[in-house]
Amino acid sequence: MANITIRDLPDNTKENLRIQAAKSGISLEAYARLILQKASNSSSFLQPNILDLASKYFGHKYGMELDLPKRRSTRKEVNFE
Repeated sequence: MANITIRDLPDNTKENLRIQAAKSGISLEAYARLILQKASNSSSFLQPNILDLASKYFGHKYGMELDLPKRRSTRKEVNFE
């Protein structure tokens, strides 16, 4: 098992965690461990995918169909021969 140390935690944060732990009937250490385990398994901290967001707000469901132009470059092709 690994150990971590959290420095500079505000006093009111620790006190709030201690109170929540007591309400849950577990120690502060066990409560903090539970929070960290849940957070590590959560995808809520991941940056959203821009394509998923666009589909969510502008997809078929909302009557929007976006025709994306074909990608092209204005650069001239380089011949290395």
